[in-house]
Amino acid sequence: MFFEWKGIFPAMITPLSADDTIDMKMFDTSLAAQIAAGVDGIILGGSLGEASVLTVSEKEKLVKFAIEKSGGKLPVILNIAEGSTADAINQAGMAVKWGADGLMLLPPMRYKSDHRETVQYFKDVAASTHLPIMLYNNPVDYKIEITGDMFEELTVCGNIRAVKESTRDVSNVTRMINRFGDRFKILCGVDTIALEELMMGAQGWVAGLVNAFPKETVAIYRLAKAGKIKEATTIYRWFMPLLELDIHPKLVQYIKLAASLAGLGTEKVRAPRLVLAGEERIRIMKIVNDGIASRPVLPDYLNL
Repeated sequence: MFFEWKGIFPAMITPLSADDTIDMKMFDTSLAAQIAAGVDGIILGGSLGEASVLTVSEKEKLVKFAIEKSGGKLPVILNIAEGSTADAINQAGMAVKWGADGLMLLPPMRYKSDHRETVQYFKDVAASTHLPIMLYNNPVDYKIEITGDMFEELTVCGNIRAVKESTRDVSNVTRMINRFGDRFKILCGVDTIALEELMMGAQGWVAGLVNAFPKETVAIYRLAKAGKIKEATTIYRWFMPLLELDIHPKLVQYIKLAASLAGLGTEKVRAPRLVLAGEERIRIMKIVNDGIASRPVLPDYLNL
């Protein structure tokens, strides 16, 4: 499928049942809500999807189900977060076999590769597949920054087409555009600065709280790109206490709880993560329930 790296791409959570298997009924419900809200693609097996504790067969099941559910109308993207080049290439090959439309690719996991090693890793994985690739630049959490000089060397890889910009430096959008123009599409990867980066020229948003609030997320994007900044800002300001759940080490637990309270997910997480408890759970529930109770009335954003 040909698609553009633009718009809202949910980093989907993986709903789990009490017996620690994937709750496919809830995944169906969640996916249907995202599609109805007007998202532009689906990302599976990312950080929010608990990639590090999913089995290969579970990833296959999610990808194939999402493709069937979307009816080929939305790109289904598989995240690759592996420790070795060989494993990453193998995962890319499986993504093709399963029918995925693109890849999100992190730097090597567990080993902090240097400039030369990081670039070679990306080149090797890109050369192994025809699928379009979005690199995930998140030095805050993964300790490797994909620098401008690295991107310069990666311009030779025609299928590396986008970046999930998660450096948390809004000015990085301008730096990338100044240096590379439209060569790499930029999708914001941090919920709390999404509107700012969209206004600075980012073409999309890999969103987290979209798992609980899909319509509001898509509305902000569509309004911003239509130049209706005041309307987008009003929704964004309501959303901010919820969006801040995305920048905490327990973002998986927080966003899964939010999705559960919104009827679009399950709270269950896979060990070693544990379901929230005590004061922390009460605090996050209040943030989410306050947001649900004060949801703004949305304009007809799908017809902008």
